[in-house]
Amino acid sequence: MKREKFINKIFERILSDKIKERSERVILFIAIISYVVHLILILLASYDVVQIDSKLFKSPISAIYTPFSFILVYEVYLLIFYLPKSISYYIGKQYEIITLIVIRRIFKDIGNLELTSKWFDSQDDLQFTYDTITSLILFLIIYYFYQNIKKRDTTEDETGYRIDRDKLAKFIGLKKAIAILLVPLLLALAGYTFFVWANAAVSNYENGVIAFKNLNNIFFDEFFTVLIIVDVLLLLTSFFHSDRFHKIIRNSGFIISTILIKMSFSTDGVGNNALIIGAVVFGFLILLIHNKFEKKSTSEVSS
Repeated sequence: MKREKFINKIFERILSDKIKERSERVILFIAIISYVVHLILILLASYDVVQIDSKLFKSPISAIYTPFSFILVYEVYLLIFYLPKSISYYIGKQYEIITLIVIRRIFKDIGNLELTSKWFDSQDDLQFTYDTITSLILFLIIYYFYQNIKKRDTTEDETGYRIDRDKLAKFIGLKKAIAILLVPLLLALAGYTFFVWANAAVSNYENGVIAFKNLNNIFFDEFFTVLIIVDVLLLLTSFFHSDRFHKIIRNSGFIISTILIKMSFSTDGVGNNALIIGAVVFGFLILLIHNKFEKKSTSEVSS
C-alpha cells in the first residue's frame, strides 16, 4: 500500500493532467522562441554578421526543424503520459511521433527540390514525393486507429470476463512505475544526443551535414529501442492481468509494429517509407481483428 501511494505521488508530480497542460504551454513557448531565434541567426549569417558553417543556417526552411524538434519532445512526453491509461493510445502516440518525423523531413526535402522536368530522375524530388504520400497515408490510418480504440480498452468488463480488481490495480501501478522511470531516462537520452549533434553541427561543416542527415537516428533509433523493451515488459506482465488469446496477439502485434518502426531508421529512400507505412498498417489491422474478437466475446455473453 505504501509503495502504491509513493508511485501515485510521484506520478501526479510529473505525469498528471495538470502537469501535461503546463508542459504543453512551456513546450509551445520554447518552440516559438527557438524558431524566431533560428530565423534571426539565419538572417545574420546571410549578411555575414555571424559565421556559421552549417546547412542548418542556410535556408529559412531549415529553421522549421527547430520547433518541430520540441514538438516531438512533447509527443514523447504524451506517449509516456498515456502509457498507464491505455496501451492502444500509447501505441497511437508512437504512430504520431513517426508521422511527425516524416512531416519534419518534408521541410528538409522542400529545401532540396530541384524543380526540373526530370522529376523522377532526381533522388531529392523522389524522396519529397515518397514523404508527402507517406504522411497522408499515415495521417489517415492514425485517424481510423483512434476511431477503433474501444473505451473498454482499460476496463474490459463488458465482455463478461470477471476481472480481478487487485490484479488490474497492480498492472496499472506497474505501468505508472515504468512511465516514471521513462521520464528521466528519455530526458537524459534526448539531452545527450542533442548536445553531441549540436556540437558536431556547429563546430565543423562536414560533421554538421552528417549530423543533419542522420538527426532522426541520433535520438529516435535509441528511443524506439527503449520502447521495444517497454512493450515486451508490458506483454509479459499483462499475463498477470489477462491471458486471453486476442489480448496476447494484440500486444504482440504492437511490439512487431514498434520493431518495424525502429528498423525504418536504418533504411533510406522508399524502403524507409515502406517500413513506416507497413508498421502502422500492421498495428491498425491487429487492432481491428482484436476488436472483432471483443465483439464476438460480448455477443456470446449476451446470448
